[in-house]
Amino acid sequence: MGDLRLGDVIDDFCVKCRRLTNHSVVSLVDGKAAKVRCRTCYSDHDYRNEQAPPSKKDLKKAALFAEVLTKAAPAAAGVPSGDPPPEPPADGSAQENASQQNASGAEKAPTAKKEARRKKT
Repeated sequence: MGDLRLGDVIDDFCVKCRRLTNHSVVSLVDGKAAKVRCRTCYSDHDYRNEQAPPSKKDLKKAALFAEVLTKAAPAAAGVPSGDPPPEPPADGSAQENASQQNASGAEKAPTAKKEARRKKT
């Protein structure tokens, strides 16, 4: 593509139309398009090099992913990599203790959702 001139038609992502459309060059900086005007809706905006801006949903996902990685990194650093995790006892005493605790009458309290369902009926 040769040198751009004012008024030349190029493709770019229009923020208002939310799609790739034809644009006219409105201003140039160092021989490159700086501002363009959409030929569909006639809105002016900066030249975006045919790249759509990331959606807000994608930005939130990236931020949450980075947060999870930062929280997981210190936890992984505290666990020594050479030691295997402790194994449960082979005689099954842990299972017996758990069944005795459940049978001793200590039942779980019903959750708020279950109580709300009972009140409706």
